[in-house]
Amino acid sequence: MRIVVLVSGSGSNLQAVIDAAQSGDLPVEIAAVGSDKPEAYGLERARSAGIETFIAPLQKGATPEQRQEWNRRLGEAVLSFEPDVLVSSGFMRIVSAEFLDTLVRTDGQAVPMINTHPALLPSFPGAHAVRDALAHGVKVTGCTVHQVDSGVDTGPILAQTAVEVLPGDDEPTLHERIKTAERDLLNRVLAETARGEHTFS
Repeated sequence: MRIVVLVSGSGSNLQAVIDAAQSGDLPVEIAAVGSDKPEAYGLERARSAGIETFIAPLQKGATPEQRQEWNRRLGEAVLSFEPDVLVSSGFMRIVSAEFLDTLVRTDGQAVPMINTHPALLPSFPGAHAVRDALAHGVKVTGCTVHQVDSGVDTGPILAQTAVEVLPGDDEPTLHERIKTAERDLLNRVLAETARGEHTFS
């Protein structure tokens, strides 16, 4: 199964996928890694592993027309690698419904986009999930892998892992434990998808 991975930051989830793929534990080929940030360390992780990279920057304060053009450029870049699945992992951009509709390979196969999220959706969607969970005083949170749709973290849930909130947890300590669970969950979902165990809408 060929995948393209999108990252915005350090790419710790990406590294877990790279390691599992290189060891033979995960039956995927990472065709490319893309980012909206040229300085994203995830790109360096990919280059170190011999994986092609691409950059699709979006300028701050972009107009709707500029965002539409960015979605088009990102889609073209992704599709040039003919992936079976597009993986968003720590990619801090919201893509448009039009972007998702155009994710179709030259052979006519639709390319589903999946995303990792540091909470048990539908609770705590959005960019501040860990902070929001702590603010609400929950005793259990976790992580989710879901298909991306036109909403914000609203797509069909593929799998989840619970993570206990410990006494004294702050945002960094809780987020670190969630990220550890997230790496295992993402690899599990990718392996299941490669075996045909997930269907996508």
